[in-house]
Amino acid sequence: MNDDQQPRVRPAHPSDLPRLAELAAEHAAYEKAAPPAPDLAERLAAVLFGQERPRARCFVAEIPGGEVVGYATCAPEFSTWQAREFLHLDCLFLRDGHRGLGLGALLVDAVTAEARELGMAHVQWQTPVWNEGARRFYERMGARSSEKLRFVLPVTPQRASD
Repeated sequence: MNDDQQPRVRPAHPSDLPRLAELAAEHAAYEKAAPPAPDLAERLAAVLFGQERPRARCFVAEIPGGEVVGYATCAPEFSTWQAREFLHLDCLFLRDGHRGLGLGALLVDAVTAEARELGMAHVQWQTPVWNEGARRFYERMGARSSEKLRFVLPVTPQRASD
């Protein structure tokens, strides 16, 4: 079987942006979260491709025929306790019907290879507590969980009178 008949993971290209925005909307719905901003593709373009050294990286899972069915995004972050950077896996998502086929492991492998290339010792991420399938998958990959709560504090623009 030649390579175009095998599922694969590759770095995202600018031409993938519309599909990435669609998948991100599916991902948000899956996690019961608010939908992404309508201009998500443009926003992603800026952080993934709009700089000499992109702020974030994205890998896509592609099945034979070229359909992109999943993605993983990651970006360097800093750990005060270790006084070093780590790679934060922000999102890993595969469309329903494409889980359990080895694509998730390929996406994780791409992210860990990126961390290795950047000289980082580990990758960190979060998953919803209710997502038992993801938790089992990550544990099979050798990841360990850490109990923490995630907080989000909205930052509103300061009014001119303040």
